[in-house]
Amino acid sequence: MLDEATAALSERKRILVFTGAGISTESGIPDYRGPQGLWKRFDPDDYTYGRYLDDAAFRARSWERHFMSPFLGALPNDAHRAVTLLWTSGRSVGCVTQNIDGLHADARLPGAALVEIHGNAHRVHCVSCGDEPAFDEIRQRWESGEADPRCRRCGGILKIGIVYFGEDLPRVAVARAWRMAEEADAVLVVGSTLSVYPAAFIPLDVADRGNPMVIVNQGPTDHDSRATALLDGAAGTVLPELIDLLLRR
Repeated sequence: MLDEATAALSERKRILVFTGAGISTESGIPDYRGPQGLWKRFDPDDYTYGRYLDDAAFRARSWERHFMSPFLGALPNDAHRAVTLLWTSGRSVGCVTQNIDGLHADARLPGAALVEIHGNAHRVHCVSCGDEPAFDEIRQRWESGEADPRCRRCGGILKIGIVYFGEDLPRVAVARAWRMAEEADAVLVVGSTLSVYPAAFIPLDVADRGNPMVIVNQGPTDHDSRATALLDGAAGTVLPELIDLLLRR
């Protein structure tokens, strides 16, 4: 199947990479819907934007979970580095990721080539005035006893820079993602089941325009039938092999 996937992408010069949680599991970050996924331990219905705004106790628990999370120290793996290699080769229009872990940037994928469509867990913003205090500053305030830190500019509610259920996707990120999709002549999906919308519309649009779609994922996705080639396996193993073969052509 590697040969089939390589052949599908071999003549393509503007590949869009679309990544989901499965690209980061080998960095120690669990996915959401797998057998050991986060939604097996936490109820996704709790993570709504409305509840975050209305429930101070929930906000305090959210800060605690976030700052105590071992995932904040995660490091990029070979799959993240392969995405960067594809970009530096000149064969990619960029990467749209559903992930909030910041590992693509840690793997030296430049900001111009990266859209974090669901936000970034290493950023903080005020929901009222839009101020963006430094992440480490807010962590220090929390460690000093502020269970629910407030904005020092306006007194508003601070929030980690990730998109909760019921919250609009960031407009600038969405616009950039669609521009990449419009420029793409192929799409490489890595570690996503293509089940979360509206983000999944982006890679599917590339495929719907008659371009090849190669999927690298452990287990089935919601759109396997639309794929030009399927590679079932760990992203950290499969993706570097695919990119290596592709760049030799």
